[in-house]
This record gives sequence, structure tokens and C-alpha cells, in this order.
Amino acid sequence: MKIIVMCGAGASSTFVAQRLRGAIAERGLAHSAAAVSLASLPGCLDAADVLLLGPHLSDRRPQLERDAAAHGVRVAVLPGDIFGDRDGRRALALADEVAHAPISPADAAPTDIPPISIPPINIPPERADERNQR
Repeated sequence: MKIIVMCGAGASSTFVAQRLRGAIAERGLAHSAAAVSLASLPGCLDAADVLLLGPHLSDRRPQLERDAAAHGVRVAVLPGDIFGDRDGRRALALADEVAHAPISPADAAPTDIPPISIPPINIPPERADERNQR
């Protein structure tokens, strides 16, 4: 399982990911953990299984869940006291729980969204000339 830990700039997620790697090694699992910043979306989701969000990103969860669902990635928000998890066991337990939770229809990415149709904009020639003179 590939676990991505995301925060705003990538700093606090680095600590959580490092501790997660320790917990993974301690249990002898074939998992991996990496820290990313919010700016790394959507590319960081390509090979991920679980996305753990820093507590300060909880307000962005709905949008991040939509982005992640398009890649088949499960999402959870880390608890506010996660930075006190010195051995990474709580973060690993949360990732395992999220990865193995059953998928409900509400969790699935929507498939019935119609494409957006944008009508062409017709600019009168005299207005186009004004714009070109600016």
C-alpha cells in the first residue's frame, strides 16, 4: 500500500511520513509512505492507495476526496494530535482502516455528470478592433 501524507507546504507531513515509515518497517510491511504538499495535486495521486490529510486541511476534504476518487484513492483526515504520535502507529492504523473500509456508493466517483458545454462568444468586429488597439 502506498500512503501519501499531505499538508499545505509539505513540512509537517514530512514528520508524519517519516514516523509512518518507521511503523511500516517495524511491522515488516511492504507499504510505503511519502510526504507531499497541496501543490503536488493531482500528480501525487497516480500511484497512491491512501491519502492522509493534515488536520489543517480538513476544510478541503470534500474537494480532495473528489480528486482522489478519480484516481481510486481513499482519503482520511489525520487527528489534530497526530504530531504527538512519535512512533507512527496511529497514522498507520488509520491508513489501514481507510484502505480496507468498504466502498459505499456515496464514496464512489460520480459517473453521471454531463460534460459542460460552453457556447462560443461572438464579438462584434468594431469591439474586436477596440480590443486590438489596447
